[in-house]
Amino acid sequence: MNATPAEKRVLPPAVLAVALIVMVALHFAWPVAQLLRFPMTLIGLLPLAAGIALNLSVDRAFKTHRTTIKPFERPSFLVTTGPFRFSRNPIYLGMVLLLLGVALLLGALTPFAVVPLFALWIDRRVIRFEERILAETFGDAWRSYRRRVRRWI
Repeated sequence: MNATPAEKRVLPPAVLAVALIVMVALHFAWPVAQLLRFPMTLIGLLPLAAGIALNLSVDRAFKTHRTTIKPFERPSFLVTTGPFRFSRNPIYLGMVLLLLGVALLLGALTPFAVVPLFALWIDRRVIRFEERILAETFGDAWRSYRRRVRRWI
């Protein structure tokens, strides 16, 4: 199954970039309430670093198994090791952690609203499509993996 042109229009990294821009814009244009102040905002470096590390680990796993990382292409290998032992979607989990880290670094309330919206978009527009491809491509191996490992964490 290949994606239709409409489904291919927006890739997760582009949505992540937009989410980051919206978070910063909300912080400056409509901060509502400052939840954290410097130096407490630096706690955001932890999820930010964890998200980046997780994404680099996933990228390495895909390269090791010579399969695509692109969300709308058919994979050639079902990766179930490394971070995939804990999450079926560690790259998207990493993106959410990155956004959470940025929200904490900004410290205002409004940037936090973007995080669940991003996760919801990824879940509905990307993950569900990817899971259909994985089920078609890997059959019982996918279904067994899906029963063992949760979608997010």
